[in-house]
Amino acid sequence: MDVLAPEARLTDAARRVARVLRKENGRTAAMFELCQNESEAPDRGIRGGQVLFALNGKVAVVTGGGRGLGAAIADTFARAGASVAVMDLAGERARAVTENIRTAGGLARAVHCDVTDEAAVREAFATIDRELGGFDVLVNSAGTAVRKASTEVSLEEWQRVLDVNLTALFVCCRTAARYMKAHGGGAIVNLASIMGLSGGLYPNASYQASKGAVVNLTRTLALEWAADNIRVNAVAPTFVRTDLTAPIFSNPQMLENVMAHTPLGRLPEPDDVAAAALYLASPAAHCVTGIVLPVDSGYLAR
Repeated sequence: MDVLAPEARLTDAARRVARVLRKENGRTAAMFELCQNESEAPDRGIRGGQVLFALNGKVAVVTGGGRGLGAAIADTFARAGASVAVMDLAGERARAVTENIRTAGGLARAVHCDVTDEAAVREAFATIDRELGGFDVLVNSAGTAVRKASTEVSLEEWQRVLDVNLTALFVCCRTAARYMKAHGGGAIVNLASIMGLSGGLYPNASYQASKGAVVNLTRTLALEWAADNIRVNAVAPTFVRTDLTAPIFSNPQMLENVMAHTPLGRLPEPDDVAAAALYLASPAAHCVTGIVLPVDSGYLAR
């Protein structure tokens, strides 16, 4: 795992300065409702004088943050005021996302970690906790897929999908929860899928099985950790244009089939999924736990 650079170790004063800078440039003020002072904010664990969809003063860890939905979520959370640990197997991708966030005036640092390696996960979270004084939010966005007929997929391919999409997600959840319990609570957002809530449109059994398990794991952990003030929710996107879904969008027949099952006639962008994750991570959802929020343009309503 990459050691966090000294300049990425934020003091409380540095966070306050960063919040002022973001307010000065108008970005945060335009996007989020602000309280003029902390006394105006209701006593719901809100920090930094922000309410609703703001994450000022919070630290968020985003796995799979180097591209696709993870990168969009990392950027959105940074714009909402969070300091974001962008975790990815590909360190160069994590560093690129981090640099983009910093260039836009946000707070971020890259963390190189293979989430299928439990020892590496423990080390990564220990470093983040030590260097940043804890963390408030975890988003599990790391994922993979093998699109093959069930009679053709190998057991090695099957296991790889479950290792990344389910087992690694569980390891990250429980590792983060241990720190969150010590710090008074937190919020976990898992990336599920409409394929975990339906039979799907094409053969993809390993992916659908893994995401179905994520749906029920989310509910189970929400109940188990509610007493510790840890909220656990999931976002279930439909088909979103990312590197992972490129084969679908490049196949006209498959894309036509997807659109035929999309009542709104338009598919979400990565920012739409990021907005749902922001809601679930934010104080606006302080009484929301154990839900799976579809971002599916009406797919599941059919």
